[in-house]
Amino acid sequence: MCKISNNKVTLYMEEKTLPIVGISCGDPNGIGIEVILKSLDDNRMLEFLTPIIFSNNNLINDQITAFNLQTQCNKISSNQNPLKGKINIINVWEENFKTEFGKATAKSGELSYLSLEATTNALINSKIDVMVTAPINKKNIQNKDFEFPGHTNYLASKLKGESLMFMVNDGLRVGLLTDHIPIKDITSSISLEKITKKIMIMERSLQIDFGIQRPKIAVLSINPHVGDGGVIGKEDEVVLTPALLEISNKGTLLFGPFSADSFFGSRTHEKYDAILAIYHDQGLIPFKTLSFGEGVNYTAGLNKIRTSPDHGTGYDIAGKNLANPNSFKNAIFSAIEIFNNRKLNDKINENPLLASKVKTFKK
Repeated sequence: MCKISNNKVTLYMEEKTLPIVGISCGDPNGIGIEVILKSLDDNRMLEFLTPIIFSNNNLINDQITAFNLQTQCNKISSNQNPLKGKINIINVWEENFKTEFGKATAKSGELSYLSLEATTNALINSKIDVMVTAPINKKNIQNKDFEFPGHTNYLASKLKGESLMFMVNDGLRVGLLTDHIPIKDITSSISLEKITKKIMIMERSLQIDFGIQRPKIAVLSINPHVGDGGVIGKEDEVVLTPALLEISNKGTLLFGPFSADSFFGSRTHEKYDAILAIYHDQGLIPFKTLSFGEGVNYTAGLNKIRTSPDHGTGYDIAGKNLANPNSFKNAIFSAIEIFNNRKLNDKINENPLLASKVKTFKK
């Protein structure tokens, strides 16, 4: 089989099968369906995957018309195998929905949850191989079954394992120690246990999902300038540094803590395979500055694979045919690449002699 990524081609002996990619439609009043359809509009995409969109056939066709696309879709039932070479749609609801681009309505939130729930259940039951989620509105999706700050926490409650929000784009990979929590709660949420858990998830993901056997991980500081010797807080010297030393003594290649203000501007990040940021904006502001429109949000650490684009619902441009599909397309290919890496890892562990058949080289 030949697997193509942005910077390498990996060859290994395996029967050629196309992964089934389940796609949740996100908020239908946003840009989610637009970027899904634009990503799949090129028929060559179907050489790499068999997609299933969990949504509604009429809604999808309405947006195909709205964006003047030539996309051809195939409606199937939930107990029917998807057709290869086709964009498959499973109707999660039957009622007609009138799209109101740019508006966060209660109904659009309800439908975004129904799509997410159906896609997640298909993933749990192995009806799909990987899951790619279009953006949701974190407020209008809230209900008795979804009381979470985002996809990552919801999926962590449904799947096995411990989750890590991992933003990736080629060699840039930024994970979060804490993700969607208020700034005021950050320091009280940091502990040796959490630091150890997140770093172990990151290291394991780098090894299995990205094929980096001895990853080097940099960790950013809690306080500005690593606390300046305690002048700007003692958390780095009391909590973070001792934790990093303890974890390093067990063999993990850890470096830091680094002052976050100059770490990316000085291009220090290029020396490491991944960076652990302490809180959301500390990691995502530099990541999106360097990668916006191309990056991928990957939920690492779980037994199943989920990716998403690096942007939100885009209400301001919804319905205007302006949404760029590159990030969503990258999310699809990242999910497939991680899926293939996990399969290869399983095969090597079953038969170590297979490792001699693996060859990686630059394009």
